Amino acid sequence: MRVFLFLLAILNVVCSVSVAAQERPDWGSVFEKYNVQGTIVVVDGRGEEQQVLVFNQERADKQFSPASTFKIPHTLFALDAGVVRDEFQVFEWDGVERSFSGHNSDQDLRSAMRNSAVWVYQHFAERIGNENAQNYIESIGYGNSEYDVEGDYWLDGTLTISAHEQISFLKRLYLNALPFAVEHQRLVKDVMIVEAGRNWILRAKTGWEGSFGWWVGWVEWPSGPVFFALNIDTPNRMDDLAKREQITREILQSMNALPNQ
Repeated sequence: MRVFLFLLAILNVVCSVSVAAQERPDWGSVFEKYNVQGTIVVVDGRGEEQQVLVFNQERADKQFSPASTFKIPHTLFALDAGVVRDEFQVFEWDGVERSFSGHNSDQDLRSAMRNSAVWVYQHFAERIGNENAQNYIESIGYGNSEYDVEGDYWLDGTLTISAHEQISFLKRLYLNALPFAVEHQRLVKDVMIVEAGRNWILRAKTGWEGSFGWWVGWVEWPSGPVFFALNIDTPNRMDDLAKREQITREILQSMNALPNQ
């Protein structure tokens, strides 16, 4: 009974959507430190009551292309459609030299997620098909309601999502509450692991469209998860990419939501 009540409490904390967001203007100093414009939403589920913390609420409500953060749901689609069997299946490199060196080799599911190998997911999209992709997106209520599923629609198409909506999706994945096999949801969470300690796990995914970038995910603690979704402008393109993690880590560390490394 105690285990049931504990799980029920976690479920209530994680799924609560009625908590008003608390503005954190002090986090603006972190964005200023790195000389970027952006937003971050942090949902802290470690206490009895969930806390929703946000810097730049207006931007947190604005929808952007998901870019490579879409690899999280896209992997679920590929697993459900049988396009990929498991994390051990190897996808042979086509020999085309790409700008990111990590893309220029054979990939499996784990490396494709870690390296954000676009060509692997282009292969998935082709095998899944546009109609099935649209059905999958609608089944999880992902992002905006009007979009075209054509080409690399998650990179340069009309599919968009906000920082708040990113976290809403991640919460359901955390709970294995998406309309996919539980083993597939667990596998996706496994390949999202960035780092871990004795009593915490960081699961996350970057995204970059060219003019803006994402870092979304959560930190798991015994007391509950801390979700985050950061979106920043990247006027200096690749020179700005490291700032996605730097800003997020600094803010999470200030909350004791992520250990100092």
